[in-house]
Amino acid sequence: MTPSLRPSRRQILTAAGIGAAGFAFPMSQKSFADTSPNERPVFATIGLRNQGWAITNKSFQFADFAAFADVDANVLGENVERAKKRQGKAPDGYADYRKILDRDDIDAVMIATPDHWHTKVAVEAMLAGKDVYCEKPLTLTIAEGKLIEKIVKQTGCVFQVGTMQRTEFKKRFLQAVALVRDGRIGDIKKITCGIGGSESSEVLPKVDVPEGLDWDFWLGPAPKTAYRALPEMRKGYGGGVPRYTNCHYAWRNWFEYSGGQMNDWGAHHVDIATWALGADTTGPNKVTPVSYSLPVEYKDGYPTVEDRYNVPTKFEILVNMPGDIPLVITSSGDNGIMFEGTKGRFFVNRGKIVGKPVEDLESNPLPEGAIEEVYGGAVARNHTDNFIQAMRDRTQPISDVWSHNRMLETCHLANISIRLGRELNWDPDKREIIGDEEANSFLARDSREGYEIDGI
Repeated sequence: MTPSLRPSRRQILTAAGIGAAGFAFPMSQKSFADTSPNERPVFATIGLRNQGWAITNKSFQFADFAAFADVDANVLGENVERAKKRQGKAPDGYADYRKILDRDDIDAVMIATPDHWHTKVAVEAMLAGKDVYCEKPLTLTIAEGKLIEKIVKQTGCVFQVGTMQRTEFKKRFLQAVALVRDGRIGDIKKITCGIGGSESSEVLPKVDVPEGLDWDFWLGPAPKTAYRALPEMRKGYGGGVPRYTNCHYAWRNWFEYSGGQMNDWGAHHVDIATWALGADTTGPNKVTPVSYSLPVEYKDGYPTVEDRYNVPTKFEILVNMPGDIPLVITSSGDNGIMFEGTKGRFFVNRGKIVGKPVEDLESNPLPEGAIEEVYGGAVARNHTDNFIQAMRDRTQPISDVWSHNRMLETCHLANISIRLGRELNWDPDKREIIGDEEANSFLARDSREGYEIDGI
């Protein structure tokens, strides 16, 4: 990208109507369409542990990485060296992601921080004129999703959410959506999303913060608390850190930083279910907690202790989708999605797609172009490829913020229903809970002082 095609932060802020009267789209939004098709975009990654490196590693074939940022000096240093081996040049490393946003040579950022940081980093990146690829689940609250939608619209930035089941895994999920849309199971009667449960923990004592980790910055917008961990170390994926902690890989077990399995795997499987139903521009009307287990005692929707994991360990949630189609989200059974209709049923996950409607494809294949129609165009090589195609065309990619947020609202509502222990009625047009002031208070959270979103 040449600097002349890049809007300045001042132009973006003015165009977004932030701190200025009126509103207009940027006059000179950066565009790969105006440059050579062979020109590689310049990326930066913010948040590098585990998934951060995973999405970076698969993107070297499409982009050059000029900078990394992470609050853990050890993670940052290790991945700078990894990148140097991959692309022949080391990216600059920063402890503070804002130094990346200040640079004029970076076209897009990939965000793989813990969930409670996503919105702040993503909004500030867009206001700085960067396109954004952000890991799922995109938000910690429904209000955050609305804010991101507003800033995407105002800035004209391209925004890809990392729900890569829409593009990868041998296109099984695209095939599943195409089967439903082509009527191969008749009218849908029920969809079940098996997403697994979370583990509980013993009491986690306060311990010294590991050397190299900026704990206060890691907490960021979340409430101030002590670093906690048990001595046992995690093995395999996410290894080299405590298995039981309120940081590192285990932050997913805390409502302060995530939505547990409901938002983690739910953001994948509920997404495909919602997409297949054609409900990605609306949402449910009711969410009922059929059964659930919480690892600690709750009062008024909040855990009464702060030294143990607090997200649900087991659950079954019944969601009334448009047309009163039941969507069941459960921690039981196989991880994947079961589609049931009047003419048959099939099951799909990352490793397989099975059932008679799938077997029947051998003698009665899907119509030509059915997969491409689901996708909305030529199928990309992977999620990053789709993102860069959208950057070139200045269009939104296959996993856009609007459809993602509509799906994720179902997951957020499921968690709220568990925390309060009651059924919730949802208005998908107003995007608020009907007749329940206490439940509506969970649609947003305040950021810790000093970590509010800059520029709004």
